[in-house]
Amino acid sequence: MPPLIAREIYQQLRDAALGLRPLKRLAGQAGPVWVDIEGWRLSLDVDHTHLRHCLHCQSPDGRAFDGGLRFGTDPVSLLSTWELAQIERLLADDCQGTP
Repeated sequence: MPPLIAREIYQQLRDAALGLRPLKRLAGQAGPVWVDIEGWRLSLDVDHTHLRHCLHCQSPDGRAFDGGLRFGTDPVSLLSTWELAQIERLLADDCQGTP
């Protein structure tokens, strides 16, 4: 089974930013923040309210991406400025418990 590539993960983040897929924060007030996007589990490096990069991702079919062990493009770097702001807003809203 081939590993996930950054563009596949970016697509999930983009869809969440556009409101096409729900982003649910699973855990992480300090340190990595775990989120679920329709079965895609992502560990994100968030500094206060700023999303820095994707640390790890596992797709529903079991394929994985490990940002710490692979040299290459970070899925977060593929987000547009608007998409990144939307994801950061979703993370902040979910942390505060707003819908």
